[in-house]
Amino acid sequence: MKHLLIFGSTMIASWFIVTYFLPRMLLNVFKKAILVKGFGDGPIPLNTLYTQRQELFADPLASGSHLMTTGVNRDTLITISWLDLSKGPQILHVPEMDGRYYSVQFTDPSKNINFAYVGKRTTGTQAGDYLICVPSFKGDVPQGMSQISSPNNSVLVIGRVLVHSDSDLPAAYELSKQIQIFSST
Repeated sequence: MKHLLIFGSTMIASWFIVTYFLPRMLLNVFKKAILVKGFGDGPIPLNTLYTQRQELFADPLASGSHLMTTGVNRDTLITISWLDLSKGPQILHVPEMDGRYYSVQFTDPSKNINFAYVGKRTTGTQAGDYLICVPSFKGDVPQGMSQISSPNNSVLVIGRVLVHSDSDLPAAYELSKQIQIFSST
């Protein structure tokens, strides 16, 4: 009976560690990978949207980056950012996409839950600006902007822009570079 209690206690503790701490440890590794290594060519600072280089799109394994958690895509360029909203809101700007598929996903990294999307399926392909802020934000949303409320101060942003063909890569890349994040102050 004593061994059963020890075994049961050990199993409960193990289950708690795996379900509670493992995702947070992996999240910390992913955050450090973004902020330190980026796509293999250097760090991506907080509150900076980084677009995958064209060469990496053509050969995603050539970068030496081990940041494969966003997936190896052969049809979408990746943009990525880690936002820190503790010093104030950030603004996402998307250009006119002229009907092209794109999406910008907002993820609460502490829970790995997507809480908002901007893109062809949700907001259309017209140009737009979005104020990204915490729910306790008390300021005014500038006219013409939509508000995206984050559950906390930390936001993982992953954007994708469709590339129709090899000859379309330069045009898709230019559109990807026009998706920007900047401070609202």
